Amino acid sequence: MFHYLLDAYAVGMNTSHIDIRSANAQHMYHPMIDPKTVAQSPPLILERGEGVYVYDIDGKRYLDTVASLWNVNVGHNRPEVIAAMKAQLDKLAYYSTFQNTSNPPAIELSARLIRMFAPENMRKVFFSSGGSDAIETALKLARQYWKLSGQNSRSQFISLKWGYHGVHFGGASINGNPLFRSAYEPLLPGCHIVENPYTYRNRWNEEDPERLAQLCLQDLKDTIEHIGAEHIAAFVAEPVQGAGGVIVPHANYWPGLRAMLDDYGILLISDEVVTGFGRIGAMCGARAWGVAPDIMAMAKGINSGYVPLGATLVNQRVAQAWMQPGVPAAMMHGYTYSGHALACAAANANLNIVEAEDLPSHALAVGGYMLNRLQELMQYAHVGDVRGKGLMAAIELVVNKNSRDMLLLPSAYIQTLVGTARQEGAIIRVQGNRLILSPPLVFSLGDVDETMRILHTSFAAAEAS
Repeated sequence: MFHYLLDAYAVGMNTSHIDIRSANAQHMYHPMIDPKTVAQSPPLILERGEGVYVYDIDGKRYLDTVASLWNVNVGHNRPEVIAAMKAQLDKLAYYSTFQNTSNPPAIELSARLIRMFAPENMRKVFFSSGGSDAIETALKLARQYWKLSGQNSRSQFISLKWGYHGVHFGGASINGNPLFRSAYEPLLPGCHIVENPYTYRNRWNEEDPERLAQLCLQDLKDTIEHIGAEHIAAFVAEPVQGAGGVIVPHANYWPGLRAMLDDYGILLISDEVVTGFGRIGAMCGARAWGVAPDIMAMAKGINSGYVPLGATLVNQRVAQAWMQPGVPAAMMHGYTYSGHALACAAANANLNIVEAEDLPSHALAVGGYMLNRLQELMQYAHVGDVRGKGLMAAIELVVNKNSRDMLLLPSAYIQTLVGTARQEGAIIRVQGNRLILSPPLVFSLGDVDETMRILHTSFAAAEAS
């Protein structure tokens, strides 16, 4: 009877009979959205990509202003990456690295990453399947580091308001936005949130970025002294906050942060999942601020999303804890796909492009042009602020410019804005009340101009609505 039911189910689910359009949103949960919303408004079905464009199943072309999810940095369907993946598939797609085994692409990538981040004194890398994994690894390694160092009490974490660090329980526990926490609480104990350098919105109403940076550092200092530095494993932050609204700190903030953490002996974990590999104009975000972290969590741009991959890098200070003679130091942590051969092959080809085309410098130059042009949007009644760094920008939507109250869904304004952009041939993303732009790092000045044409048309339609 059981076998009969399985056979009947298999017949009923024969994919050769599935109509993609009618099956859309019927069987699959989508991230970060109410399933009822998806059912009422089925997702756009994308079939292929080319460079900075993607195409739906009807052949309509869309400018990808968000690089899918901050991550298709070298553009869609790059022949170099595809060729490397095909070549690897002809050899070995996957084999576990658990059993003291490895593979050439993973070894090559590990050596490359240590070379790329030698200025930050990185020494070892732990591979995973994505950004949330990379953060979870960073938190666990930070705790184990202190245990191996004989300071077992250092187990707590501090992070920033509006910070985003993924969806695992550890990462969610240090997220600074209640939106990503409330459905899953209670979370990990011993996680503390401090003020971030958000010039447009902060509890002091301080609009001087340099002064605000000092106020935030003082808030961190007060929190450390209240908890006791001897209980804190690490401070975690993004060099530029991404999902929180592209919040760019003053240039003094990260150097001041590094100095303070050094004074208290606290590890600095830099969440480079978005900022790594060039997005804000440097190979890693911390380098853009002249700071070397102790641990870096990376993903997204490591292989532009062609195959899921994450990496957690540790510096000499951290790595040496595992090398003490006579001290048992097994890493009881790992993922089935750690060091995945195909993912690492894609990453090596991807990083060849990043380095050969100097995409960090390109992002800085084109990003500066984009940010300058985005200031044109301040003419619209519901645009409160425009900010960014490199190819990472946010347009903050407000009810009105005086109150600065957030303009949020459900909102006919936002729906019209996003809908018109799609009609005009661009995919844009509104997260909360922030329209976020994070295009591929191969975006050109002409692509910026086309984006601005579409945004002006979309904002004009939204204002009219």
